[in-house]
Amino acid sequence: MLSLAFALVGLLVLGLVEITDSSLRTLDTETFRLSATYTLANYERAFSEPFFRNIATRSLLGSLIVTAVTLFLAFPYAYTMVRTRSSILRKTLLIALFLPFFIGQVVRAYGWLIILGNEGILNDVLSLFGLGPFRFLYNYPAVLFGLIQYMLPFAVLMLAPAITAIPEETEAAAESLGANWIRTFIHIVLPMAKPGFVGAGLVVLTLSLTDFAIPAILGGGSQDFIANAIYDQFFRTSDTGFGAALALLLVALGSAAVGVVIALVGVGTLSMGRAKQ
Repeated sequence: MLSLAFALVGLLVLGLVEITDSSLRTLDTETFRLSATYTLANYERAFSEPFFRNIATRSLLGSLIVTAVTLFLAFPYAYTMVRTRSSILRKTLLIALFLPFFIGQVVRAYGWLIILGNEGILNDVLSLFGLGPFRFLYNYPAVLFGLIQYMLPFAVLMLAPAITAIPEETEAAAESLGANWIRTFIHIVLPMAKPGFVGAGLVVLTLSLTDFAIPAILGGGSQDFIANAIYDQFFRTSDTGFGAALALLLVALGSAAVGVVIALVGVGTLSMGRAKQ
């Protein structure tokens, strides 16, 4: 099994080498071929043009907002699903959690177009009360909303094992010593669920930062993320050199974000083993 893993990693490294080679070549507008000489012009362009700086800022800021809001919403869902005594409620929460995985991301995004469009279901309901129509789509909040809805199941799946690893006896012991439920939750449950928060945060952050479909569909072309800009360079302007440079910058940005988190919390924090009392 290790040989297969090394083979996959080798293919990934080989692809990155090829992308790096392309990123150091500029597009010849006369022949539409990459230059034979190496240059850093593509990277200089990426850092100098305000358009691409704005896209990078929008992507990073959006992924951070999505991560924070998703973790805030996912934790009570995961905690209720793990700790509830009702088997019916647990099964209902599990079914609701896994149902989105049977629907593709693009289908879900188009579903929000039907619901949030100018003539969508939500505006039709509001019109019954003499309100609207409101523009819910093709803006930054719509993209963030779509990403949060898409990332929520991933965060819950990462948080649930961390909560399961927390012994219920620990919470009972804290309550027996006089701590109310809120103090127990803040000082016992949240700190012991740290591995789940870190793991879920890394997954949501990287997936949001590299997402393509949600910004393209719910943003309407005006709220592109880095992945959308890379697509445009490869398939619309045919500037594969600049697209490769943006792709490597995206890899570097995501790796830097993950590296900062790991440096702050440590690799051992990602362990999902039974929490220490």
